[in-house]
Amino acid sequence: MISLLKLVDLVLEIYGIILILYVILGLLINFGVVNAYNRVVAAIYEFLMRITEPVLRPIRRILPNFGPVDLSPLVLLVLIWFARNLLAEYGPLLVRGASPA
Repeated sequence: MISLLKLVDLVLEIYGIILILYVILGLLINFGVVNAYNRVVAAIYEFLMRITEPVLRPIRRILPNFGPVDLSPLVLLVLIWFARNLLAEYGPLLVRGASPA
């Protein structure tokens, strides 16, 4: 069961990295540093968008409109950090059947 907790932690860590890559690539495209019409860049950005947008969309609906600033990736990163900390702190206790004190 500990292995399952470690797998979930690893998936959350990888998803956080993917989210950071999505934000960085989006900024590079918006500031004109990277050409969005390049097929490789477009394919990578499309992949990152398909992975992250289904999770970011509900967060955007809850957050107020801040104009051009999108805070949903930051909120999602905080949620991922919180979930990973909960897994690290309470996961082993739940596996052993002990109640957290």
